[in-house]
Amino acid sequence: MTVVDHLSLGASDIAQARTFYDAVLGTLGVSALAEGDGFAAYGKDRVEFLILPPFDGQAATGGNGTHVAFAAASKELVRQAHVAGLAAGGSDEGSPGPREAYPMPVFTAFLRDPEGNKVEIIHNGFSAV
Repeated sequence: MTVVDHLSLGASDIAQARTFYDAVLGTLGVSALAEGDGFAAYGKDRVEFLILPPFDGQAATGGNGTHVAFAAASKELVRQAHVAGLAAGGSDEGSPGPREAYPMPVFTAFLRDPEGNKVEIIHNGFSAV
């Protein structure tokens, strides 16, 4: 049994969010496994990540100190996903490279999606330990 069943981030504009996440996650071999009116659910073998409007009807916002990290199989895929995210409407929050703050030698990049949510693409992160 996994510790995390799924993660979700708020998106006011699902079509715009789909453009960003289809590009970034597609680079990592992840696709939308389910979609409907107002949501998209991503994964490889099972749904693990969703984008959807906040249930309270308020605007979606990025949480300070919050981010979702997506595993990449190589440094090159980190670079490719970062480029894809920028081309799909994201903004740079940290170019691809090593990060000294981690307890292991990682290679990672950070982006903000069009809603302002912070996402990380990471090679050799905690899931690789």
